[in-house]
Amino acid sequence: MQEIVGIRFKKIGKIYFFDAQGIKLKKGENAIVETARGIELGEVAIENRNIDENKIVAPLKPVIRVATKDDEKRYAENDAKAQEAYAMCEKKIKEHNLDMKLVDVEYTFDNTKLLFYFTADGRIDFRDLVRDLAAIYKTRIELRQIGVRDEVKMLGGYGSCGRELCCCNHLSDLNPVSIKMAKEQGLSLNPAKISGVCGRLMCCLKHEQNVYEEKLSRLPSVGAIVKTADGTGTVEEVEVLKEIVKVKIEKDGNTSKKPYKLQDIEIIKNKRRREKEDDDVDMKELKALEEGFKRGEEF
Repeated sequence: MQEIVGIRFKKIGKIYFFDAQGIKLKKGENAIVETARGIELGEVAIENRNIDENKIVAPLKPVIRVATKDDEKRYAENDAKAQEAYAMCEKKIKEHNLDMKLVDVEYTFDNTKLLFYFTADGRIDFRDLVRDLAAIYKTRIELRQIGVRDEVKMLGGYGSCGRELCCCNHLSDLNPVSIKMAKEQGLSLNPAKISGVCGRLMCCLKHEQNVYEEKLSRLPSVGAIVKTADGTGTVEEVEVLKEIVKVKIEKDGNTSKKPYKLQDIEIIKNKRRREKEDDDVDMKELKALEEGFKRGEEF
């Protein structure tokens, strides 16, 4: 067993384990720790606890000390200097006529490195920009290209639901989201309706996917043959969350459509495609939708 603490360096960033070194820390406190990029100040997200050494990637970097008032003052000063560096970098980007968008600037706590985060459509030759910045700030300069989802996570914002964006509120990791999720959830495959502020598929599609997959595994698909109290019929519509299916029954020359709860029907023949050829067709369709989504098309 090893005593660890969990440290977070961003408001909703990933939590990293550090060797507590016998230092007792409380959640919400700031601590000075050793990281791969130097000495850093972070917030305690997980208090001291012992965990199995098999569950950690050894060796862990150590906690140096509880952050002092001077440490927190230095952190604030670094933040102010980073804002000045942001303005200077934007100026230099225009001078070099580079097709890139600066998102954020960050000093490491010990001032040994100055990091610039940017977005761009392709590869950027920023060697001259780095030389200019290094000459001004006399420290190691690092430019990191990030994606649009990371950009929004850094900048923050509110979604169409009126709440703070998931990536800025509680998502420490940005998990992949696919068109297939929207399709299985019965949503309109219109980019304007299922894309977030970043222009990519909304993260909340991932939140509900496990529920839909579990329910769909028990529900019949459209076209399935089912037995009801009123006779045998064909499924015409499925309400996944309510677990209700609308069945068309033809009896004595008459046709009726009626909703039934899942527990009130018996599946005789499910029409869900299982053959490899059908799977290939479905994947081609999804790929076409994803390509169209990137172009901003409506489906």
